[in-house]
Amino acid sequence: MGRRVTVATCALNQWALDFEGNLQRILKSIEIAKNRGARYRLGPELEICGYGCWDHYYESDTLLHSFQVLAALLDSPVTQDIVCDVGMPVLHRNVRYNCRVIFLNRKILLIRPKMALANEGNYRELRWFTPWSRSRQVEEYFLPQMIRDLTKQETVPFGDAVLATHDTCIGSEICEELWTPHSPHVDMGLDGVEIVTNASGSHHVLRKAHARVDLVTMATTKNGGIYLLANQKGCDGDRLYYDGCAMIAMNGSVYAQGSQFSLDDVVRSAGGRGSRVSPSPWLPSSPPHERVFQETLAGGLACCVGSPGSQGRGQSSP
Repeated sequence: MGRRVTVATCALNQWALDFEGNLQRILKSIEIAKNRGARYRLGPELEICGYGCWDHYYESDTLLHSFQVLAALLDSPVTQDIVCDVGMPVLHRNVRYNCRVIFLNRKILLIRPKMALANEGNYRELRWFTPWSRSRQVEEYFLPQMIRDLTKQETVPFGDAVLATHDTCIGSEICEELWTPHSPHVDMGLDGVEIVTNASGSHHVLRKAHARVDLVTMATTKNGGIYLLANQKGCDGDRLYYDGCAMIAMNGSVYAQGSQFSLDDVVRSAGGRGSRVSPSPWLPSSPPHERVFQETLAGGLACCVGSPGSQGRGQSSP
């Protein structure tokens, strides 16, 4: 029997290296999402530090201040009882990744690194980041002390995994991955993922928004379920304009779409859960993703991470 869940996405006017301002805009978007009954909030790519940091990604201070903002988010009462999906750079085994950090009630559930980097036109992501190449695999990430003090976690899952609850299953894409020939959402859909999120830093080009909407609706036409897209908006301190246009699509149709040229710092879209299409005959041939399990989207903590049917990779504190 289906249960309704409300999810939210947004377009934020983030600025490169404006850590305090970026923090306040993230908190405002989470507060709006909670007030509208959302249980999952998605934000833009690299929203904590701002997308256009360029060679400042090489500086250790950029990583340090990003974790300080993450600590402030974890410690804020605004982020309680809602799954928050935020973007920041993370150094893992001395390799820099463009990551999503997904957390709930002061517990980090998953750090998901970007697997396909944008490196054409105005994008130079391969200059600063390395793509995660281990499909459907996770490793243990050792948290910095400031985060351990808050979460009481020593390590968290880092890699290509999905978030599973009793109600649904949520997978994550990051910007360029939607535009690749073999997007992660294809295999996720075959593996039972019902909600796919995409955090983007997509700048304005004539007719690019139309292509973006096309890709999102086609993803849900093929797989069914829900697709959320968040994007940055504004100029980020550089020469590019990011055009927002956050959206929620379901089963091939757009159900909510934010403004493309708004002057507001925070633009919000919210929507609910819909039905799934018939199971694909290719389902048995799709290798399973690692799953981070938790009770529900409405609350609770992560229980374990592992492949379906496994005993998991470790327990979190109750």
